[in-house]
Amino acid sequence: MSGSGEARIVAERYLLLERLGRGGMGTVWRATDQVLGRTVAVKEVHLGGEGEGVATQVQRAHREARAIAGLSHPGVINIYDLVADDSGLWLVMELVDGPSLADHVARDGVLAPSTVAGIGRQLLAALEAVHATGALHRDIKPGNVLLRRDGRVVLCDFGIAALAGTAPLTTDGGVVGSLEYIAPERLRGQPAGPASDLFSLGCTLCALLSGSSPFARPEAAAVLHAVAYEEAVLPAAAGPLGPVLAALLSKDPAARPSVAETVRMLESGPTVAAVPAVAAVPAVPAVPAVPAVPAVPAVPARDAAGPGDAAGGAGA
Repeated sequence: MSGSGEARIVAERYLLLERLGRGGMGTVWRATDQVLGRTVAVKEVHLGGEGEGVATQVQRAHREARAIAGLSHPGVINIYDLVADDSGLWLVMELVDGPSLADHVARDGVLAPSTVAGIGRQLLAALEAVHATGALHRDIKPGNVLLRRDGRVVLCDFGIAALAGTAPLTTDGGVVGSLEYIAPERLRGQPAGPASDLFSLGCTLCALLSGSSPFARPEAAAVLHAVAYEEAVLPAAAGPLGPVLAALLSKDPAARPSVAETVRMLESGPTVAAVPAVAAVPAVPAVPAVPAVPAVPAVPARDAAGPGDAAGGAGA
């Protein structure tokens, strides 16, 4: 909405309804596509203020759109349009009516290992599709994973995605990304590849188990040192997920498993075989028993149905 309270329409088509969130790369609005009559999310791309030229930021936004617009994958957010007008640059995408994993953990608490394993498998499938296009995400973190109401997760915010073979879009000596989730090779200015996204995925899965990245520190300099030189301290709750997390968080990108190898570790190894089938949602309080009909014996409490244990069901 405009400061005067008048409805704001982008590109004579998208009616902005309410602001959903704001980050370093842009502000996201709930909007109505007045041509197709559907609700969408519109990201107002922030231009200027990051030490980069506007042309560079526009180029990054176009890369974001190209990197994922051609994908059709349930784990990757759908991009519908990229428009520019006198007021700025706007990315139109699917509206996922659910919280980010960061918001979900902050609201409901950390997740069980079985749920985290399921989320990991979903994100690996999404990354496999992204990497197959020659793109990288470069900012995987709980805040960039949205949770649908059915429990599926969606990878979003490709605002700093870079297509393979193109020049990196960073300021001189600068690194674009979230420091607590960034791969150490990127801090050193070395080439980034799919293994860099997998390192960030490992940090993300740790955060879902414990509430924060294993490299979280009070000061930015301490975060950078931890990512570059300190071995990750895995969450105590990781349990059987420890081996796969340790592999993903290797400082050497060549030592990290590939997407396919990580999937195998989650699906067929002792890592998952030992994970208890526990849902991420809180247990439902017991309901007072109704007097039993004499002819029907009471059902023992241990047979009562508990929360579902479907993989990836984080319980929005």
